[in-house]
Amino acid sequence: MPLQAITHTFDIGDGRTVTLETGKLARQADGAVLVRMGNAALIATVVSLPEPRPDVDFFPLSVDYQEKFAAAGRIPGGFLKRESRLSDYEILISRLVDRAIRPLFADNYVNDTQIIINLVSNDENIEPDALAALAASSALAVSDIPFQGPISEVRVAKIDGKFMVNPDRNLLDAASVDIIVAATDENVMMVEGEAKECSEADLLEAIKTAHSAIKIQIAAQKTFAEKANAATQKRAVTAPEENKELKEKVLAFSSDKIYEVAKAGLSKHERKNRFKAIKEALFEMLGEEITDEEKAQAATYLAKNEKHIIREMVLNDRVRLDGRKLDEVRPLSMEIDFLPSPHGCALFTRGETQSLTTVTLGTKQDEQMIDKAVGLEYKKFILHYNFPAYSTGEVKPQRGPGRREVGHGNLAMRSLKQVMPNDEDNPYTIRVVSDILESNGSSSMATVCAGSLALMDAGIPLSGGVSGIAMGMISDPENTQRYAILTDILGDEDHLGDMDFKVTGTHKGICACQMDIKIDGLSYETLAQALEQAKKGRLHILNAMDEVISQSREDYKPHAPRIEKIIIAKEFIGPIIGPGGKHIQELQAQTKTIINIEEIDEQGHVTVAAQNKDAIEAAMRRIKAIVAVPEVGEVYDSQVKSIMPYGAFVEFLPGKQGLLHISEVSWERLENLNGLLKEGDTVKVKLVGKDEKTGKFKLSHKVLLEKPKR
Repeated sequence: MPLQAITHTFDIGDGRTVTLETGKLARQADGAVLVRMGNAALIATVVSLPEPRPDVDFFPLSVDYQEKFAAAGRIPGGFLKRESRLSDYEILISRLVDRAIRPLFADNYVNDTQIIINLVSNDENIEPDALAALAASSALAVSDIPFQGPISEVRVAKIDGKFMVNPDRNLLDAASVDIIVAATDENVMMVEGEAKECSEADLLEAIKTAHSAIKIQIAAQKTFAEKANAATQKRAVTAPEENKELKEKVLAFSSDKIYEVAKAGLSKHERKNRFKAIKEALFEMLGEEITDEEKAQAATYLAKNEKHIIREMVLNDRVRLDGRKLDEVRPLSMEIDFLPSPHGCALFTRGETQSLTTVTLGTKQDEQMIDKAVGLEYKKFILHYNFPAYSTGEVKPQRGPGRREVGHGNLAMRSLKQVMPNDEDNPYTIRVVSDILESNGSSSMATVCAGSLALMDAGIPLSGGVSGIAMGMISDPENTQRYAILTDILGDEDHLGDMDFKVTGTHKGICACQMDIKIDGLSYETLAQALEQAKKGRLHILNAMDEVISQSREDYKPHAPRIEKIIIAKEFIGPIIGPGGKHIQELQAQTKTIINIEEIDEQGHVTVAAQNKDAIEAAMRRIKAIVAVPEVGEVYDSQVKSIMPYGAFVEFLPGKQGLLHISEVSWERLENLNGLLKEGDTVKVKLVGKDEKTGKFKLSHKVLLEKPKR
């Protein structure tokens, strides 16, 4: 007998429907939901252990999104032929879900929790990333896990001047704004996306459009949970008992000391050491008789008091930990051409955050192939972000990039992509690498600035410079009108604040954004104020960058590879390649070049790359000779292939031969060619005609000679 499922179908707009289903699949999970839209289907499961993890002060949550290749009827590439570690693309979608739901779990809930989302059926017209959070939230809604949702995410794109919610995949190339927004019924939780230099007003309108669509999905989840009889079946969360006497001692001992350090405008490490000294003095004051449990409680009370006092200092005194004003950007320092060997390089320092960014120019063969369930993709613009432990004065094992590094690199890549030349104007594969040498907040935005400078230094013709800034906010939970918006936040301000809002852009507008909100009740008016303050900070940095380099170098570095491109008729692709690639291999070996040929729109696109201009010119001459169409009246350097009694057969273009008749060699009458021409000789000839019936070429050498006077 088939298993029975509980389902709920709802309209998301334009007649498109989504179906939520539970009770049939993955029944041993705490919550499992199948989400269907068109032919797309995602399974989301959530499992949370029944007991809290002991002695932790964080929520141990993991979110993994993975696409099954069978969903698109494909077998994975590579040797193993199976899905393995998450790709960068899947990590980015996992982060979209994680960042949206993490703040909404109940306080003091520290049970190990895992959410797994799998794409199990693909629809060519539907982007699954906009359904992943809906699937995860629905699974939480039908579980007993204490989650203060539901939430959902949608994509909003501005196409032909109109905002569209979850548009078909094939429309996104024409989008001037493309963002994903996550929200509860009342509040926006997360924003991430890119734009082609849009205005702050456009971004705000896109967020509002998204929130309206999300409310429909949240109402559907509530109805779905009621059908599943899971709306009120949530686990109880027990808050730890408070030691009031110990807490009062901690607050009385530390409050004035914390405020004194916070107000001193110290550097990151000085401040850290001073706060550490307060903690050590506190434990010394409490004495050796306190238990380990009381010591842990005292450390917690101290950390919370530190956060509270710093926040109140910002709200009351309108001054920050490093002594800056609320809208002040830290001191800037930047250099280009910092290293001699990379094809482009920039060193960007803002306060205690520093990025050393390099640019490497490569050929078609260096493109990155990405094997996704929905098909192969090729990328010719690559950006990698590295965050070594020494950048924060720590010691950690050197491993592969973590999820944070993947996310920060993607944000910088999306920002710079908006000003890159199109493929027709850019023959290079470009790799940008940002190595963070020191960090105290907003290293991803330093990567954007350094990347823009380095690309200009490399001679890549950007349409404009791009800068980025990270905004923060501290607010009073009891009074929504009492808040402070912070420009260019420190790492500590990110940790103790209520918002992390990164905005990148040019002088013309916004290129990308990433926002995470940790509180309820952020109004659109406050968000608009944050965007306007971000614009001022972004332009301040961009103006400083313009003083270093305001437009790309006119030429590439002398040691950068040179690439030239020529478009040929389709029928000449074969002659250039030759049988089994013989001709092109010989041409590359003889000219020391790298040659790539692609057929695009019934034409051959040929690129030639080399380390010097002479090599490229030599290869281009030979290619142009192969594809040249013989023209009557043109003069050619030909090579004698064979001698006959009646003349010589010569090759005047690659693959093009004609007869140089004995009567066309000289103005004098010749009996034979002995002593005049032999095989292998080079002789100039003029194409004087072509027999349209036979296709034979008529060549002459004597017309290039002065006619003797009689």
